[in-house]
Amino acid sequence: MWKNLAEFTLRNKYALLIVLFASTAFMAYRASKITLSYEFSKAIPTDNPKYLDYQFFRQKFGDDGNMLVIGVQSKALFTAANFNAYIQMQQQIRQVNGVTDILSVPGAVTLANDSATQKMAAIKIFKDGILSQQQIDSSLQTFFNLPFYRGLLYNRVTDAYVMGIKINKEILNTSKRSAAIQAIKKIAEDFSERTKIQIRLSGLPLIRTLVADRVKGEMKLFLLASLLFSTVMLLLFFRSLSTTLLSLAVVMLGVIWTIGITEICGYQITLLTALIPSLVVVIGIPNCIYFINKYHIYIQQGLSRHDALVAMVSKMGVVTLFCNITAAIGFAVFAFTRSAILQEFGVVASLSIMVIFVISFLLLPSILSLLAVPGDRQLKYLNSPWINNLLLGANRWVLHYPKAIVALTVGLCLVALAGIFRLQTVAFILDDLPKTDVLYKDLRFFEENFKGVMPLEILIDTKKPKGILQSAIDVRTIAFFQDSILAQLPNVGKPLSVIDGIKFTYQAVSEGQGDSTYTLPAFGNPFIDLHKTLRELQIKKESGIMEAKDSAMLKLVGNFVDSSEQFIRISMSMEDIGTKKLPALLDTIKQKAALVFDSSYKVTLTGSTITFLEGSQFIINGLKESIVFAFLLIAVCMLYLFKSFKILMCSLIPNVVPLLITAGIMGWAGVPIKPSTVLVFSVALGIAVDITIRFLVNYKQVLPEQNGHVANAVSATIAQTGLSIVYTSLVLTAGFIIFCASSFGGTFALGWLTSVTLVVATATNLLLLPVLLIAFGGNKDKIKV
Repeated sequence: MWKNLAEFTLRNKYALLIVLFASTAFMAYRASKITLSYEFSKAIPTDNPKYLDYQFFRQKFGDDGNMLVIGVQSKALFTAANFNAYIQMQQQIRQVNGVTDILSVPGAVTLANDSATQKMAAIKIFKDGILSQQQIDSSLQTFFNLPFYRGLLYNRVTDAYVMGIKINKEILNTSKRSAAIQAIKKIAEDFSERTKIQIRLSGLPLIRTLVADRVKGEMKLFLLASLLFSTVMLLLFFRSLSTTLLSLAVVMLGVIWTIGITEICGYQITLLTALIPSLVVVIGIPNCIYFINKYHIYIQQGLSRHDALVAMVSKMGVVTLFCNITAAIGFAVFAFTRSAILQEFGVVASLSIMVIFVISFLLLPSILSLLAVPGDRQLKYLNSPWINNLLLGANRWVLHYPKAIVALTVGLCLVALAGIFRLQTVAFILDDLPKTDVLYKDLRFFEENFKGVMPLEILIDTKKPKGILQSAIDVRTIAFFQDSILAQLPNVGKPLSVIDGIKFTYQAVSEGQGDSTYTLPAFGNPFIDLHKTLRELQIKKESGIMEAKDSAMLKLVGNFVDSSEQFIRISMSMEDIGTKKLPALLDTIKQKAALVFDSSYKVTLTGSTITFLEGSQFIINGLKESIVFAFLLIAVCMLYLFKSFKILMCSLIPNVVPLLITAGIMGWAGVPIKPSTVLVFSVALGIAVDITIRFLVNYKQVLPEQNGHVANAVSATIAQTGLSIVYTSLVLTAGFIIFCASSFGGTFALGWLTSVTLVVATATNLLLLPVLLIAFGGNKDKIKV
């Protein structure tokens, strides 16, 4: 069949090339429309309880992850020059497209009795315009006497102050967010330059945007670097510019198809899908090497160009097909998980790998038939002295020191097992950024001064409309839960709810200052007065007659009670404590809530922080399960291909050992299991099996020629396939090493860990696999082929 396909391809090469390039042009057009994903929630299934809780919360109160924060730490902030510059910065930021609100010291309000309406109204503490030092000092005294803002906008102990900037969620979900974030950063940096006060920026909008922009930049960097490395390796290997350019054309077409497939499927570029183009390069290059290497071998043996190309396709077609199938399986299993981001990665990666096979199959024979027959210079690499000496050494070890090879393998596996017991599974929101990165440092600033900026929300359900208008004891129960329990939790910032709005209002009514009057009224149900206030403000809002003071009052209390007055929201910020500590913190809150509230309440913990970390854990678990599933499917493919259980067992062991050693290295090196690093095993498994299949297919073809003598067949296979295996491993290792240039820790680990796995896989397939074949086969065992 493969011989007929080869003849068909060569006979119709012009028509096939036209179809290939025309379809690639269409895919290039679709690829030009690809966009970046700025979402963190795609990892968690849409039917996950935590996801559903978060969507319900968003329906009631809107998004919680749309706050960008700017922090400063200075004793000189309130000098006239600096504070007026601070006010100007706020005014400029307010003009940025997408900014909907700003919470800051200059925008802080107090409550006072409105003489016109005889009702409480919000009044700005700091007046508009340029302020004198005397005005600043006077207003500052009022500001510091309001406990409401303590821990929310400032930390008096450390002289740290924060400005919270809310950004429209519609902007945050589009490419316009980058312009908005960069504009805010530029304004903040200008303030820092004028005042010499260092600024700190953080918050989910900033983190999401900068991470996505880095993904976009690194995608281009890695693609160019992988092409550069591959070009150098191919030139060193083939010593032919035309052959090198042909190989690069194969992978470039594959990259175009990859991005086009992503767009056609309706997907966007994520941290995972951004890796696929580079993976296509490092997986597509071996296809070229094995095809062209076999073609050169036949030319060296004296075959004509046409016969050599037909023989090349006949021998390598089925091998390359199954190699690509097994690699595709390693990624395709992700499509069966319930995580959207993994599904996207699995679909695009598996389709791309199969497409690169088709491109290789069509382009290589067709173009090679048009090029000149390779001369002695281009075939010189087939007799590379150092490779031949390496392969002779491997063959000598296989034949004379099999026990030493097995003993060394067992010893390494035992050390690896000890390392595996040290492995930890943990993910953070800023998981993959180095501790020297400015994003990481700025986040730590907010954690040290305000206990973080990651949103954590508590939803209290009274289980009936207007349930908050119940007896006054319910008010005090919520206040006790908030002030006596939540406020004492480690890693969690100041809790904020409608309780604080009531205290703030009562303090203004009683004309008190400081902590003594920042409390709930002694009698009655303050929610009743709150109910009246909210209704009046809502009517003004719907009528379009709301003034600035009314809007400030509504923000103060209205953001924490839903329109049905059944749900109360307690909003907090927290540190990026990771997936390992988060469950313990949430369990503590749940246990305390169960002790405080009776069955008439339902307390739900939610927020974008919980859904993100839940999604990270889901990715980790999904990857683990997918690797096992992929391993089983690959075993089925190997059994179908070789029709021998002995061969199957011989093939699986050399592929388990590299994964085991890699996991052990991770344990000893302190590299945790997280979404980016667990991907190493899937990538390495697909590529390592590729090496095994090519070795075993050649072994299967050679065995009859050696009259079923396994040892002789093994030696011949090492000599014939060893060259291409070693060169392919070098190209792949060089291709993955480029990931070490990433600013993301997980991508960096993917680079060096995959490279280590490939080196080990090459060694096990050239040493351990032949030893197992001889041990299981024996000289008289003519394995069915």
